[in-house]
Amino acid sequence: MNLVQITPGAGGMYCGNCFRDNALVSELRRQGHDTVMVPMYLPMTLDEAPALGDSPTFFGGINVFLSQKSALHRRAPAWFRRWFDSPRLLKWAAGKTAKTRAEDVGELTVSMLRGESGNQHRELEEMVSWMSALPRPDAVFLSNALLAGLARKMRSGLGTKVVCFLQSEESFLDTLPEPFRSESWRLLAERAVDIDGWIAPTRYFADRMASRLRLPPERVRVAPSGISLDGYRDLPQERASGNPPVLGFFARMCPEKGLDTLVDAFIEIRRRGRVGGLRLKVGGGCGPGDQPFVDSQRARLAAAGLAGEATFHPNVSREEKVAFLGSLDVLSVPARFSEAFGLYLVESMAAGTPVVQPDVCGFREIIGKAGGGVLCEAGGPGALADAIEALLLDGARARALGTAGRRGVEAGFSDRVMAREVVASVEALLHLQSAS
Repeated sequence: MNLVQITPGAGGMYCGNCFRDNALVSELRRQGHDTVMVPMYLPMTLDEAPALGDSPTFFGGINVFLSQKSALHRRAPAWFRRWFDSPRLLKWAAGKTAKTRAEDVGELTVSMLRGESGNQHRELEEMVSWMSALPRPDAVFLSNALLAGLARKMRSGLGTKVVCFLQSEESFLDTLPEPFRSESWRLLAERAVDIDGWIAPTRYFADRMASRLRLPPERVRVAPSGISLDGYRDLPQERASGNPPVLGFFARMCPEKGLDTLVDAFIEIRRRGRVGGLRLKVGGGCGPGDQPFVDSQRARLAAAGLAGEATFHPNVSREEKVAFLGSLDVLSVPARFSEAFGLYLVESMAAGTPVVQPDVCGFREIIGKAGGGVLCEAGGPGALADAIEALLLDGARARALGTAGRRGVEAGFSDRVMAREVVASVEALLHLQSAS
């Protein structure tokens, strides 16, 4: 197939969607599909080799912001606007994203969902013009539903089909301030008719978004996200329990991912004293906007007398991430919001580390398919502490789950499997469109 993947970069922030899209494009190419990756907004921060090629960055973050704020800038000559898209300036802008006000993000989200009638219509025309010089794609992939405003212009300008991935848009939209939250949901439902098909990483999220956007169920397919297993296969196949044992967290260090809940559970397990010397290792993305929250968790650990029993490892490289996950006995990311997937679970199980998760979102699907973890009652740190403690005290079970998880990820959550299932989903969606 001839495919185009459009992915917005998150600047200096680590972004699970970027990781997933990059792995997908790389594997699609290995499987013989001509696939072009087109970046938007800001440079992508990745922990693997980028699959971008020579594609320019469209909807450059600075121009997008200025177009939103200034009618004069929207009429500025092209040579002037191109100056703001220089890699150097975009790299500078990437460091400022954490300071963007919520109301500014809301205004921009609404404008982007308006597509060709939004304030960024010139950026959209430039992107479609550039893509029209490529061989006509069988399908254009939009990384997430927040890009649905691009679809109408792409279908008419390129004569192609547009398929949109669903990747945690709900949690973002639901945190926008009003009136932008309601208007964004209204516009997204309106623009959903321009999408030829949707692909979600779990049945849970497929059903949830189909309900909220009133999508025909047959137009929403499920293709689980996957990861490259490079490096994970080099970890020891058989691992003894740590001495002392280590409980881990690996995701963005923020309230939405439940870091404070895990800190509470860790403090409770240490208070009980049945798991001798348990340590806590926290890794993942941490931007300037996350630092005050992280500092508050450090303070809580210090108040409990456990400051020396916890370490923090922000923004690590891929090699460091694999080693980090391989050093844990158990991982838990008790996310609060509507998680579309949870790539951190697959990464942990690929390293042979079992996971303990609250029974929410699509965690049951992932753990059930991979077989590398246990679920506990949702709602607070007490049940989480009970489940983590029970697994840490049963070394044989933990090792069996670790082994099962590695095999399960290899069989169902690798980049190879993801690409194959995405292609199958696209073929089914395009056949459905041609038959209707």
